Amino acid sequence: MPPLARRRVREAWALIAPMAIVLLAVAAWPLARTVALGFTDAGLTGGGADAAFVGWENYYAVFGGQPFGVLADPQWWRAVGNTLVFASVSVSLETVLGVLVALVLHRRFPGRAWVRAAVLVPWAIPTVVSAKIWAWMLNDQFGIINAVLLDLGLIATPLAWTADPLLSMVAVITVDVWKTTPFMALLVLAALEMLPRDIYEAARVDGIHPVRVFFRVTLPLIRPALIVAIVFRALDALRVFDLVYVLTANSPATMTMSVYARRELIDFQSAGTGSAAATLVVLVIALAAVTILMAGRLRRVGRPLEGAP
Repeated sequence: MPPLARRRVREAWALIAPMAIVLLAVAAWPLARTVALGFTDAGLTGGGADAAFVGWENYYAVFGGQPFGVLADPQWWRAVGNTLVFASVSVSLETVLGVLVALVLHRRFPGRAWVRAAVLVPWAIPTVVSAKIWAWMLNDQFGIINAVLLDLGLIATPLAWTADPLLSMVAVITVDVWKTTPFMALLVLAALEMLPRDIYEAARVDGIHPVRVFFRVTLPLIRPALIVAIVFRALDALRVFDLVYVLTANSPATMTMSVYARRELIDFQSAGTGSAAATLVVLVIALAAVTILMAGRLRRVGRPLEGAP
């Protein structure tokens, strides 16, 4: 490695080291404690002082011919499926809508600064607050959503958005898309602001269609920022708890992995099983992050403009 490259690596580690130390000090002990409790029969009270080591029993074990543990629980696998559906659908919609919103906000028009500020309002509202507001709006008796749909003649009877197993996931995804699309738009907009304008001027002179310019020029150039945004949102969606719990509580139709872990820990008073479920959540999120990053590096988005200089 050349001396200049080694110097840059040392400088990078020097800048990262303080943050890494603080992160380890804050997160390492709780994570290690959670993993350790997952191998015990600890209850919610007592701090695990009287807990006994049970090995992998909280994860999977067979006694008397009957399997038990988190991995043997059908509700856990349903929670995994709900989480993956929620994350994939919501992040996909937020990515598409975020790019569209960013493209609109990137153009110059009167009042653009005010529109940019207004778009960020849903993201700035705390998740619990926005979830509670939407819970009132989606109420089947006095919610404004049903009132509007009834007035428009789109439905004949009020819908139980947060109670119906078929509609509850749609409601949760809708609220999440409404709240976090501005986050995606903000990151994409920052990438768009950094793009060189001479490329677009050359494409305009050559008479290349704007749609083609977007897929062949804009999208490849913003791909790094888009991957970062997708990774952040995917990790956040995979660990979602507050939005789902406020809207639908412990409903099996929308129960996510984090809600399942909370139920085992708080409702069932089992710190061992809850910690095992929380450890599995961390493993799933880590696997998803590695998969997304590898897919982003392997995929080649777009090719050079044909006929462009």
